[in-house]
Amino acid sequence: MPTLPYKIAVLCYLFDEQDRLLLLHRSNQPNRGLHSPIGGKLDMAQGESPADCALREMREEVLLELEYSDIHLTGLVSETAFEGQTHWLIFLYEVTRPVTIERMSFDEGELGWHTWDEISGLAIPDTDREIIFPLFHQYRGRFFHVHIDCTSGALDWRVEYPVAGGV
Repeated sequence: MPTLPYKIAVLCYLFDEQDRLLLLHRSNQPNRGLHSPIGGKLDMAQGESPADCALREMREEVLLELEYSDIHLTGLVSETAFEGQTHWLIFLYEVTRPVTIERMSFDEGELGWHTWDEISGLAIPDTDREIIFPLFHQYRGRFFHVHIDCTSGALDWRVEYPVAGGV
């Protein structure tokens, strides 16, 4: 396999009073035309932490001011050779209280609230549909780590934490 760049990002899972998940219908790459949680890449030149990145992304994208005590690291996704272009390390943060969002549109796309049942009918990335969303739903409020290997073109994956029979 050729040497690929490694990128680090966060995804932010926000819920409203009805426990609906906020998703962005993306107008830009990556994943243009698909629905995904808000988020973005860490500012590695500034040494930004994953938690700081999550707070910044929520401030920039949905104009929401939160504190460290408002977020919980629910998941860590490591991904090898996504689309043969990049390795990813993605931190999944959930906001620990219901939120209200005033801005539902910005330059990256349209935001919308969705129930877990509605998500199955949306256009979402295969990794989210098959792996990340089910694990996030299962481990919400706790923690998991999954590794996804995309080198073969298939989604080969394994949960690395919690280990079988563990936490």
